[in-house]
Amino acid sequence: MSEDEPGAGANDGAESGTAVRRDRFSGGPARVFMSSLADDERIFAADVAVDRAHVVMLAEQDVIDDETAGDILAALDEVEAAGHDELSDGEDVHEAIETAVIDRVGPDGGRMHTARSRNDEVAACIRYRLREDLLTLVRTVVDARKQLLDVAAEHTETVMPGYTHLQPAQPTTVAHWIASYEQALQRDTARLLDAYGRVNRNPLGAAAFAGTPFDVDRERTAELLGFEGVVENSMDAAAARDALVEATAAAATLATTLSGLAEDVVVFANRGFVELSDDYASTSSIMPQKKNPDTMELVRGRTGDATAGLQGLLTTLKGLPRAYNRDLQRAGRHAWDAIDSVTESVAVATGAVVTADWPAEDLEAAAGEGFSTATGVADRLAMAGVPFRTAHEVVAAAAGEDYEGDAPDVEALAATAEDVLGEPLTEYVDRETLAATLSPAESVAMRDSRGGPAPEAVAAQLATARDVLADDRDALTEHREAVAAAADLLRSEVDGYV
Repeated sequence: MSEDEPGAGANDGAESGTAVRRDRFSGGPARVFMSSLADDERIFAADVAVDRAHVVMLAEQDVIDDETAGDILAALDEVEAAGHDELSDGEDVHEAIETAVIDRVGPDGGRMHTARSRNDEVAACIRYRLREDLLTLVRTVVDARKQLLDVAAEHTETVMPGYTHLQPAQPTTVAHWIASYEQALQRDTARLLDAYGRVNRNPLGAAAFAGTPFDVDRERTAELLGFEGVVENSMDAAAARDALVEATAAAATLATTLSGLAEDVVVFANRGFVELSDDYASTSSIMPQKKNPDTMELVRGRTGDATAGLQGLLTTLKGLPRAYNRDLQRAGRHAWDAIDSVTESVAVATGAVVTADWPAEDLEAAAGEGFSTATGVADRLAMAGVPFRTAHEVVAAAAGEDYEGDAPDVEALAATAEDVLGEPLTEYVDRETLAATLSPAESVAMRDSRGGPAPEAVAAQLATARDVLADDRDALTEHREAVAAAADLLRSEVDGYV
């Protein structure tokens, strides 16, 4: 993926592997070092599509004649059918495909490269392939969210412990916990779709960076490739890789969401709060009794792949002068590695959660540990008219300095309240209500504010989440249909010449 001159190769007469390079640059150790052909397999199909769109446009603009365009397009069909593995050795996939076309067509095959550079060509190929990868990742996340919402709906009354600082804090529910991650995945989806909009722009027509004297139609190649517009400035079009950065950053953020979910599941498994399916666990090679949450540990570990990809990409791009520099040959692999890693993680992390068993009785018992209903008791007193700070003092005093995690009983609370308030607790709350407040289930039921864990509050969250999910699925379908329509259009135009 190196720089080239606009129109280079249009009239050269070579008919072999040196078709797009002069003999001076035809070999040597540096050529092997510079080759990206193996890595370029990922953008092989994109390159063929970009070549087709460019040739069709050149013919429509009378830059090349229809017969030559037909010969080149037929050769591209043959190259595509043969596949990447059949390309001859070359500096990159762009050179190798062009050489293969010239081998089939003769010198006129070099007219394919009229009015473009490998700079705008590779920029278009990257965006074309990255667009597909983003849509695949979005589909994976959207499917995951649907599965999570379905499982959450089954557990709106499954009480479980909630933590801050990994210490017992307040009771919540399995549904509330799952919904918290689904909402984070909503934002991850929005970031990916937002990135898609900036990725899906056409850089073709920028040539090396300074445009071209040929009468090219950049909007037409955008239409044929399904891009939603052009990257206007030719220097920016050839040099910019911020679309890669944005997509990789969105993937890294998604990986961080998944890492948090994985960490929770690992901790829950340690406490016996969740039983993972055997499909998402493993045993020890020496300790037969073990059942390890290995998949979730790998999801957590793969976050390093995504964040490393983002760091590697930013480091590659840092300080590069305009317009093209060979450093950019190394940029794409960072994005591909990050996106591939997180796409797999989404499916595994979701699968582990939705196939897991959540032992309701054990969870509810654990939900009361560490006097986790203390805030609920203080809230109940405050709702009855006791100033919250005073109520906080009552509950803290009832727990006592020697508090070891067990909740005080109603008698202890009543005695402490009378000491602090100077009057019987029953002036504010009857004993039956206070006893109920000590229950984790009642504590959850009290918290029915918007976004809270009470069953009806979670049900409202899930309903809203399904609406957002439907909108995101519609957006995904719209993008996919637009890409498919453009592919059909390009194929139809090509068939008109072949």
